Amino acid sequence: MELLLNFLSYFAVGLGLLIVGIFLFEMTTKNKEFQLISQGNKAAAYALGGKIIGLSIVLYASIANSISLYDMVVWGAVAIIVQIVAFYIVEWMTPRFHITKAIDDDNQAVGLFLLFVSIALGLTIAGSLTY
Repeated sequence: MELLLNFLSYFAVGLGLLIVGIFLFEMTTKNKEFQLISQGNKAAAYALGGKIIGLSIVLYASIANSISLYDMVVWGAVAIIVQIVAFYIVEWMTPRFHITKAIDDDNQAVGLFLLFVSIALGLTIAGSLTY
């Protein structure tokens, strides 16, 4: 019974952190992916999907490597913040095209690029969470 309660508490808190992370991404980035997706914008769907996968990867690492629920929350929050900051660094490092405008214009190549970058960042951050 204790194992089930541990599973449920980690799952619930992890899911809550994922929702918070998605919300923070939506609030801090210039694109409003949910609105664009509702209009059929595939580039926004790729970009948002990558962010969700990247966040899930970092949260997985915080859950797998934590010593307590509190530890998982702290490192999960740190990982979410690092993922968002890293996204801005990537945007800054791609001056040849403006990411926000490209996603708004449904540039699917840029959307796929962001999907892959988000996964790569998630894996890199997750690897850094092993201690």
